[in-house]
Amino acid sequence: MSDTALPVCIVGAGSSGMAAAKALAARGVAFECFETGSRIGGMWRYQNDNGLSSAYRSLHIDTSRRNLGYPDHPIPERYPDFLSHAEVLEWLESYAQRFDLVRHVRFGCKVEHIAPQPDGSWRVRLAGGEERRFRAVIVANGHLWDPRPASFPGVFDGTQLHAHHYRTAAPFEGQNVLVVGIGNSAVDIAVDVCKSARRTYLSTRRSAWVLPKYIMGIPVDRWSGFFARTLHLPTPVSRTLVRWLALLAVGDQRRFGVPRPQHPIWREHATLSQELLPYCGHGWIRMKPNVRALQGTQVQFDDGSVEAVDAVILATGYRTRFPFLSPDLFQVTDEVPALYRRMAPPQLPGLYLLGLVQPVGPTIPLVEVQARWLAALLGGAMRLPGPATMAREIDRHTAAVRRRYLGTARYALEVDARSHARQLLGDMRRGEARA
Repeated sequence: MSDTALPVCIVGAGSSGMAAAKALAARGVAFECFETGSRIGGMWRYQNDNGLSSAYRSLHIDTSRRNLGYPDHPIPERYPDFLSHAEVLEWLESYAQRFDLVRHVRFGCKVEHIAPQPDGSWRVRLAGGEERRFRAVIVANGHLWDPRPASFPGVFDGTQLHAHHYRTAAPFEGQNVLVVGIGNSAVDIAVDVCKSARRTYLSTRRSAWVLPKYIMGIPVDRWSGFFARTLHLPTPVSRTLVRWLALLAVGDQRRFGVPRPQHPIWREHATLSQELLPYCGHGWIRMKPNVRALQGTQVQFDDGSVEAVDAVILATGYRTRFPFLSPDLFQVTDEVPALYRRMAPPQLPGLYLLGLVQPVGPTIPLVEVQARWLAALLGGAMRLPGPATMAREIDRHTAAVRRRYLGTARYALEVDARSHARQLLGDMRRGEARA
């Protein structure tokens, strides 16, 4: 069997799957895309019938319009600086229509099992029992859909749910609500809930650096881009300068009752919110330390305080899971996954994980570069190095992540968007990936 005798399989028709479809089509690589739901969009389709979207009604993206789009399909100026989930979906649908991608997607087709075959191909089994063979599989099903549970001592008698299942504030009107976490989703939900709740609490273990979405009327990521791309400053320096600008613009977050983290801003993902600090300043949101124990209708916190709570919303992140891959074959734990260029497991040629990154910088355009890298590889315009070289690259990346970011599961998928894209573009220019 020649390398091109079979098509390529894409799992998922969200923003990553559509980028892969476009890149493969541009290279003339035959492929099929399978999507559990009835339409494209992935997490950006609110109440997606694939059951995997974590989008809530008030969700807006944290990357500004100019930095969000694909290079060959920028977002029109008629859109706002920060798009809602519906606007991101509308733009993504226009991308799929422009490049005629939807015809490649089989909707309502859930992938149940993927396994390598002795001849180097991959067998894909769909729900209903249909089996197909492919020369490669690109997994693009996302990693923000399987809730990471959090457990605390004691028993809680009220409503408890993960942020994955949160949609609107209506069920919590007039209640005392505790939101656990201080990432972007946690803060968005707390701001959403507090407008109609009786009281809203936000609990955090180590806090986070909180940046406004605008500084002096300019989206905060455009400031970062100016320092990084125009002045060519390293990412830690760029992010530190943005923090100082934010301090001048809105003041010290401790003034609003939000603790300052012990770590520098470049060691984490900052939380972006134009509203959290003012709402804390108005008393609509009250900060709390970590939960110590659940006590029926009350919650005790690490500072000894006890509050009456009707509902707990756990914005505690997501596990990365691939239910169609045997854990013995490949799985992502809380450690940095062993993936060459963050996509290719060296021991499984033909299997690629697209979009399995949590970048400092915009995600969607970075995944588009990853998709073009995969298309170059699968189209024969680029080759991979040997296993030893790939292992060295993986070890170097793992050491860098451990050195730079906080040692938690949240940062296992971390990459610097600028340096990662530079690596991939260099590989494509040379026609050869390196260490």
